[in-house]
Amino acid sequence: MNSPAVAAPHAAPPQALWKRVLDSRFAPPVFITLILLVGNLSFGILESYQKTLLAIVTSITDELILGRIFLKKWPHPASAYITGISVGILLRSPAYWTYALCAALSITSKYALRFRNRHIWNPSNFGICAMLFLASDSVAGLSIQWGNNFASLIVIWVLGSIIVWRARRFHITAAYVASFIALSFLRAWITGDPWQSEVSPITGPMYQLFIFFMITDPKTTVRTRTGQCIVAVAIAVVEFFMRLGSSIYAPLYALFWVGPAALFIEMWLDSRRVRTIPAAVSGPQPAHP
Repeated sequence: MNSPAVAAPHAAPPQALWKRVLDSRFAPPVFITLILLVGNLSFGILESYQKTLLAIVTSITDELILGRIFLKKWPHPASAYITGISVGILLRSPAYWTYALCAALSITSKYALRFRNRHIWNPSNFGICAMLFLASDSVAGLSIQWGNNFASLIVIWVLGSIIVWRARRFHITAAYVASFIALSFLRAWITGDPWQSEVSPITGPMYQLFIFFMITDPKTTVRTRTGQCIVAVAIAVVEFFMRLGSSIYAPLYALFWVGPAALFIEMWLDSRRVRTIPAAVSGPQPAHP
């Protein structure tokens, strides 16, 4: 008797393959690499590829070592890769050590600065802000716009929006962007500057990383959808006041303060609910004769 023919597996249609790529943990690393390549080839945003590579290698190495020590497992390197490449893009310094130190601080913060078994700062946001606070004479942050290259901007925004939408985080990005644009009109009115100059920073590489990776980080955002939108608006408002004070790194500093504060408030509210629910369930105790 002949055995039944086994159907050859069909190649996945392009749409299915594209969907799997967007759903995988490799989609954000691929996307952030695209931001790096587009920004550097168009405007030379990197100090050097070597310094960025040093930040990436330091991030991944620290993640693997600390993950093995504290979590007893080898963590997936995608998150560390994003942290390292973010440091390479956002940091400006002539010295190599600053990139290695910033990457190490970023990853170490995930394991050293924890509360109730979770880290409270976005790693690259913490590392960049720490370097700007502690080594301002040796480092600066990226503050360049895409200029008139709207084709690059559209590609980045479309791909970034698709990725965060599939991750169910697009509402965070949308809430922040809408707040930033609305507040840019108010800043222009207060300062007397053209509105275009107030809104133009959002076209820069720093903001692409900020709105698609930092404020949407699942590990360092509050739990509810409404709360996430409120926090995004709060970040934009704090940034608004910092920009009035001429802080060019306002979005990074705003997230540094608002993000952890929101997490602590959420944890405090959760602890109150835990204490309240048992009392409500048990009810008043009957009096004994």
